[in-house]
Amino acid sequence: MATGNITNINKSAVAMFVGTVGWVLYICFGTDFVMSQHPGDYLSWLSGTVPNSVAVKHFIAENIFLLYVGRAAEVVLFLLATMTIVEILDNNGCFDFIAPILRTRKSRKYLWLITLVTFVISANLDNITTTTMMLVVMHQMVPNRRLRMLYGCAIVLAANCGGALTVIGSPEGLALWNNGVLTATNYSMWLLVPCLLAWVVPTLWLSRSLPERIDMELPAMPYRGDDTNLNVWQRVMMLFVGIGGLWFIPTFHNITKLSPFVGALCVLSLLWIVNEIVNHRLMNADQMIQRRMPRVLQYGVIQLMLFVMGIMLAVAVMQEIGAWAWLAQWLDHHVRSIWVVAVVTGFVSSVLDNFATCMTFASIYALPDGDTLQQVSDAAYRSQFDVNGLYWKLVAYSSAVGGNIFLIGSASGLALMKLERIRVGWYIRNVGVLSLVSWLVGLLVLWGLSVLM
Repeated sequence: MATGNITNINKSAVAMFVGTVGWVLYICFGTDFVMSQHPGDYLSWLSGTVPNSVAVKHFIAENIFLLYVGRAAEVVLFLLATMTIVEILDNNGCFDFIAPILRTRKSRKYLWLITLVTFVISANLDNITTTTMMLVVMHQMVPNRRLRMLYGCAIVLAANCGGALTVIGSPEGLALWNNGVLTATNYSMWLLVPCLLAWVVPTLWLSRSLPERIDMELPAMPYRGDDTNLNVWQRVMMLFVGIGGLWFIPTFHNITKLSPFVGALCVLSLLWIVNEIVNHRLMNADQMIQRRMPRVLQYGVIQLMLFVMGIMLAVAVMQEIGAWAWLAQWLDHHVRSIWVVAVVTGFVSSVLDNFATCMTFASIYALPDGDTLQQVSDAAYRSQFDVNGLYWKLVAYSSAVGGNIFLIGSASGLALMKLERIRVGWYIRNVGVLSLVSWLVGLLVLWGLSVLM
């Protein structure tokens, strides 16, 4: 995956290959792994029958594998629901207000406006969809390629930092929240200042490279296949239902204790009903078929979902063979510092994908039921891995912001590389070093907060 920009092999294919082959190899040696990790459960499941290779495969498939598939499916279904919500809003022109707001010939003002909008939207939707949407808007408005490269880098920084601020803003925070190791409010309160610094510091430096004024083109309103676009109050209503519903999902989860994807599907169904009501004339006139196909049904988003599924299955099989338990013991005896792990997480995320990095380091101490591994010897040290422990915030922050050091470390960065044909060397010289400094400043803030609290 780290060499995907060189080999041109899609990282989703690699993730799915690793995840599926890992479980095939696991089940081939199933008896050894089951007897070392789940002897009591296996003997109880046998209920006195004679153990054999077929029985152990059935036990793995029914009692082990499906548990991890369920965890991965929860994250994938949440992403499917939220991305569909975004596409419904976009298809109805709910985001058409963005371009007029950004209309200015002052280059620095435009930089702060577009990154602020990106940061806010990314925290409420998801960073990958937000990046794609804002890059398209910026590409249509700025004709100068060099300026587009600088603005594009700033958009990626803002999207990744904004996404890291909330549990619904990125797959990393979503997976940790879904696994029960942190709560939404506590997570956002701790990461507010570090994420703001990680966005503001490099953006402030980039603004020094901009001229005073720029040529600006206001993109034409998109054609939506009809002559009766929704009026302002209808768009505001749909935006309120979609975004407000996403804000309500953490509260829904706290009240019902159901998986967050259930709340996301509930919001999607409600928005879908509103969409059909306000577009009933188009429905009756069979004109909806003239609208462009939502991107959520296209190749890019399906890639993301397959990638998430593959990574989570690959991490799960490492859990089941005892690799994470061994690594947790080794770290406990030889490193014994979550700050060292956080720094390593950031550097690994800069070359590997940030979601894959986050899941790898989070799974060292997390069990599928939200508990933590008991291999950590000292009780005080172990408390950092409890629910809302500092370790989870450090891993989420370092994996998300560390991906800004190199463009290849995040899906947002890869999207920018393809759109503006940016080379990694240019990015490192102009943005990567600044991202490294801002990430370390954020870690310093988290250390200060941990000392004060």
